[in-house]
Amino acid sequence: MYVSTQAELAAFCERAASSKVLAVDTEFLREKTYYPRLCLVQVAAGDDVAAVDPILIEDLSPLAALLADQAVTKVVHACSQDLEVILDGMGCLCAPVFDTQLAAAFLGMRHQVSYGALVEAYCGVRLPKAESLTDWSRRPLDPEQLAYAEDDVRYLPGIYDRMMAQLVEADRLGWVLPEMEQLTRESHVRRDPRAAYLRLRRASSLTRRQMAVAREVCEWRERTAARRDVPKKWVATDEVVVEVCKRTPSSPERLRRIRGTERLSDVEARSLVDAVARGMVVAPQDCPEAARRARPCVEEGVVDLMNAVLRLVSERSGVASQLIATKDDLLEFAADRRRSALGSGWRWELAGRTLDRLLGGEVGLTVKGGRVELL
Repeated sequence: MYVSTQAELAAFCERAASSKVLAVDTEFLREKTYYPRLCLVQVAAGDDVAAVDPILIEDLSPLAALLADQAVTKVVHACSQDLEVILDGMGCLCAPVFDTQLAAAFLGMRHQVSYGALVEAYCGVRLPKAESLTDWSRRPLDPEQLAYAEDDVRYLPGIYDRMMAQLVEADRLGWVLPEMEQLTRESHVRRDPRAAYLRLRRASSLTRRQMAVAREVCEWRERTAARRDVPKKWVATDEVVVEVCKRTPSSPERLRRIRGTERLSDVEARSLVDAVARGMVVAPQDCPEAARRARPCVEEGVVDLMNAVLRLVSERSGVASQLIATKDDLLEFAADRRRSALGSGWRWELAGRTLDRLLGGEVGLTVKGGRVELL
């Protein structure tokens, strides 16, 4: 059902208010802006499916109240972008959330499984992909577009019910829910300009001093992009930012020697140089850690054995190996069990304890019938 008026939204929200579970998805555009432009919000309360038009409806507060209701579980597939878009576009933190992509990784499906593959596996339905490149900001929307959009939530309530039953039967609900709670923390959803340097690509060659500059420059870039409402790469690419951090220009004239800064106005160039200067005077003990920390010294053969155990645990449990641990997690665990994510919680129960016994020489690996087995 297409919801394009205030009265239609009020009526739908009144019906949906009795549901304890809502499926949610969004359509948005952000190719040319810093802030995503919310174009459509799809919500399913059981079989009652609505495509809410935020472009035509001025007051979305009834829907925002539903999405923020802590007594209602919101079922979303790959929720991170949707939560950010809802927070930016509607001003509410959508929670609590059940992410079907994350849950699938605990139930024998591959890591980051697509929505289409999930629907086919659970419902036997193959979804069309014809509208995947639609400009959702253009009006009017035709019936095919609306049907495509509604399909993104239509099957989620039923999938949620089956997944919950599977997780309870496998005694894994206690593993999954804390992972999902982390996804909905406001610090995870809301952009913090001060932490933008942590997402800077190609920063592995920077020293701690240069990382202090990167923290200031990346914050400057975020705030400049937000003020202009343009993608941050239109202000300065990651490559340009890294080069600025290495050269630390002390004047706009020196800054202009770096290719890619010509797009900046004189005022922006001056403010960027000021950001560099702030990074240069940070006390040494307050400089961030270098992006590439020294990896623990662990023999490659040991890591190979740990990886083999990890794959074995993944195959036996049906939990995606990437969800259990990365290579860095394995290295950290080998160096210091207490600091590693594998040293506590469900990861310890599932894999950490066995890896600890492997490192202690209490278990080994062998091959039986062409398959790796624990000794």
